[in-house]
Amino acid sequence: MLFTRSVYRSNGTSQLVRWTTSRTASTEASNKSTFSDTLLLPTTRLVLRNAPHRDENIRLRTCEGLYKWQWNNAKGPLFVFHDGPPYANGDLHMGHALNKILKDIINRYQVLLGRRVHYVPGWDCHGLPIENKVLKELKKDIHEVSSAALRMEADKYAKDQAQSQMAQLKQLGIMSAWSPETTYRTLDHDYELRQLRIFQRMVEKGLIYRHHRPVHYSPSSRSALAEAELEYKDDHISHSIFVSFSLDTEIREGLSQALQELASQHRQIQLLVWTTTPWTLTANMGIAVNSDMAYTVMAKKDHPEDGVFVYASERQPAIQSVLDDLGLDTICGHIQGSDLVNASYRPIFAPLQPQCSSLPVIHSSHVTADSGTGIVHCAPAHGHDDYLAFRNLGLLKSPSSLLCHVDGLGKFTSRVTEVMGQSGERFIGQEVLADGNRTMVNLLKELNVIQKVWRMKHRYPYDWKTDKPVIIMATSQWFANLDAIKDDAINALQDVQFFPPQSQNRLQSFVKSRSEWCISRQRSWGVPIPALYHRPTNRAFLDSASLSHILSVLQERGTRYWWDGPVEDFVPPSLRVDGEDVNEAWEKGTDTMDVWFDSGTSWSMLEGLDGQGEGRSHLANVCLEGSDQHRGWFQSQLLTAVGSAGTGMKDVAPYGTLITHGMVLDEKGKKMSKSLGNIVSPMTVVNGGQNIRKEPAYGTDVLRLWAASVEFGRDMSIGPTVLSQCAESYRKIRNASRFILGNLRDRRQPESERVSYEQLPMIERYVLHKLYHLDAVAREGYTTFNFAKVVTELSNFANVTLSSLYHDITKDRLYCQPADSFERRVIVTTMQHVLDSLVTIMAPILPHTAEEIHQTWYEEGASVPSVFTQPWKTLPSEWHNEASESDMSALLQVRGAVLKALEMARRMHYIASSMEAHVELFVPDNTRHGDLLRREESSLPQLFIVSGVTLSSRSSALPKVEDVMIKASWSPSGSESEADPDAILVKVGRPVDLKCPRCWSYTRPKEDTLCRRCSDAIAT
Repeated sequence: MLFTRSVYRSNGTSQLVRWTTSRTASTEASNKSTFSDTLLLPTTRLVLRNAPHRDENIRLRTCEGLYKWQWNNAKGPLFVFHDGPPYANGDLHMGHALNKILKDIINRYQVLLGRRVHYVPGWDCHGLPIENKVLKELKKDIHEVSSAALRMEADKYAKDQAQSQMAQLKQLGIMSAWSPETTYRTLDHDYELRQLRIFQRMVEKGLIYRHHRPVHYSPSSRSALAEAELEYKDDHISHSIFVSFSLDTEIREGLSQALQELASQHRQIQLLVWTTTPWTLTANMGIAVNSDMAYTVMAKKDHPEDGVFVYASERQPAIQSVLDDLGLDTICGHIQGSDLVNASYRPIFAPLQPQCSSLPVIHSSHVTADSGTGIVHCAPAHGHDDYLAFRNLGLLKSPSSLLCHVDGLGKFTSRVTEVMGQSGERFIGQEVLADGNRTMVNLLKELNVIQKVWRMKHRYPYDWKTDKPVIIMATSQWFANLDAIKDDAINALQDVQFFPPQSQNRLQSFVKSRSEWCISRQRSWGVPIPALYHRPTNRAFLDSASLSHILSVLQERGTRYWWDGPVEDFVPPSLRVDGEDVNEAWEKGTDTMDVWFDSGTSWSMLEGLDGQGEGRSHLANVCLEGSDQHRGWFQSQLLTAVGSAGTGMKDVAPYGTLITHGMVLDEKGKKMSKSLGNIVSPMTVVNGGQNIRKEPAYGTDVLRLWAASVEFGRDMSIGPTVLSQCAESYRKIRNASRFILGNLRDRRQPESERVSYEQLPMIERYVLHKLYHLDAVAREGYTTFNFAKVVTELSNFANVTLSSLYHDITKDRLYCQPADSFERRVIVTTMQHVLDSLVTIMAPILPHTAEEIHQTWYEEGASVPSVFTQPWKTLPSEWHNEASESDMSALLQVRGAVLKALEMARRMHYIASSMEAHVELFVPDNTRHGDLLRREESSLPQLFIVSGVTLSSRSSALPKVEDVMIKASWSPSGSESEADPDAILVKVGRPVDLKCPRCWSYTRPKEDTLCRRCSDAIAT
């Protein structure tokens, strides 16, 4: 057969060459299948594609059974991973899956280190979302259901939801005992009693007090909220207004000389005020200015009868457009803020209620030149700064002094008529954040006091559970004094490790910014704040003595008894008065505790654990949650632990390490939502969706591989493309393991058949060196919670070191050499070492797959202990062999040049496979690469996957062009020129011998049926 081709030289020139070749068809026709029974082809019970998570035996062995085994048998020190409780409401979402899988990876690694892991999953079971869900299922409004009935239904619902989520968590391969005794719910009797005793300790330390004051209040939740429950949005729209208040110049007392002079010249003096909450004007109790600021007095040149307007001089540039609209064009003078203090003004609704009294102008430091007009309308019931200013001036004699016309639904009450007269009737029942606000603007226009309306976008607090705006409203609430403990809390954080490190600043800043914690909620479903109220004196009683008595009753009867039992059972003897009817004189409080206080006391369940006192400085080794928990659970745990610590005790955080993960987004980086239709459900990833082609069942370990592969310290993405890539990575890891198992034939090599490290060839030493490196990186990655680094290194080892290199170059010897030959035992020994470590390294991330591989390594049907019962072994230090890596790196560079030449030969149809080639290398004398090639000459055919390799010296005459089949070159310097004296020249030719029908290598002499190696193998 005649072939024509161009020979490409290293200098880029080409020459047309002809040659003829003949093939002995009769010999080549020998089919390999004739000798297939004599080959050691791979065989294993580990199938290519499987769902080991669905094997109940594997799941039990690696999850529930493993947790119980390690708790009873592990000899190492205690490792406590404290689980932050997810809310018992609805199916798991991808954030839950990420969270629980990351925790599980950490726990499983600790088990492999021989430590005794304590991990008790929990659920947060109280609060508004469950109440709302129950009401929705009952198809009733809150006022149509009794509190007792609501609590009963909520209890049932929360328990059902926790059970449902537990079943889903099992499908994620989470190692836990999964029983009522080894999980917790914040509604459990013992849990609630521990929570109340922590509350009692904080009461004893004087940290708990009751106040009637403005707090953030959520009409959508119908409850007060703590700062940690707020979410600020920058795109809230408000209808802000500029209104004018008229000074009452008839009241001369308190009127400064400057104002008296101004009043003598102008019929009316108006204070220009700006507010973003017009609805609060019904609760106006004063106007605040800053004594140290200068104020401008302006008039309308053409309408002097309208009087003058006063505003802060520094604000003129910002409000000039408003001044222009009002026609204010003449400056009449300037006064100081101190000149306005103590003056009186007429209430804005005085025309509707003439008998109302004038109100004071006060000084307050919270008035600045940063916004508005420098004159602030004060409604102490609806503003923190207003409240403090009035309280500090002694203007609030009692809680009843505060004006508030808004109810718990965020609607105007009938009391609004007290300041508006009959005009107020139109407001009754209107929501202050909706129709009520618009009605207010219209009324102010009717009164001719509104000067300008601005529709503005600004930052505003929202209820983070209902995603609805909140208001500030005065209510009677229970607070925890954080000013007294926050310095101690921040000091306690100095002994905590943070991952990522910058998260420490985030948590500390949240703690620093809080002075108190509103812990009471106006909900039916929750842990009661067991306060007693004495009706005759209108006093609240909550102290250590009353709590001791109440908690003794609740210990015996359960916390539900607080709501159901008679008040006489809870009033201690010390509070009873002879002749007073207890049931008439006393009533029980109806407030419940903030759910952050519920979950924040979960650390108390860790006290007294076996092994807890053995040199441990923190109750929990690790806590891991999303970044939103810096203002939630991370903080509430810290504050309740420090706040309830005994006097004189060192302030210690309940956790030693805090790990924060980001949020899970879709593949486009958008937040998942039903409206966008971009939700990826973890159960769908595991089990598949309705359309199996669009939503295939990837199985648990692919989902776990995704969780481990992302940089979880920041927000991460998931979607079809990402999952497909993870599935491919998983397939390569599984297939690499399957190839090894197949060649081990699902059996462990007996000690007598193993080859010692000293006898291993350089290639095998290189593989073990790479394995040693993988082991070190994996240990470091697991220890520092850098699981993405583990996955990257594991995938690279499986894909590159094994599949693309070692498995490829050893197939010939594995299949064709006798089982007891030294050459094959070398590879089997190496592969067994590799698989031993691979299974251990992948186990925390891919527990089902690791368990399946481990189980396959034993006889079918054998009772096999979990792979996790075997501790992570330290690899021999001699495997760390940098010389082998250096040598192999050099050989792989030469191999790259050879493979390039072979590929060129294939493209030119000179050869069909690399085994049809014989490679000749022209090697320079006295060079490192030359000496290395000569030393490893016997292994080069295996490395290049060719039938033969010949080494020739560069000093010998190079072949003429007519004799060259394919030629290439490689040099350590990177040059591709043949003229480089260090260059290694590659010549690809055809073997002299014929194809062996058993091994397919071209090493069979013409007169023989098989090559010499195969003949010896069959004879053996």
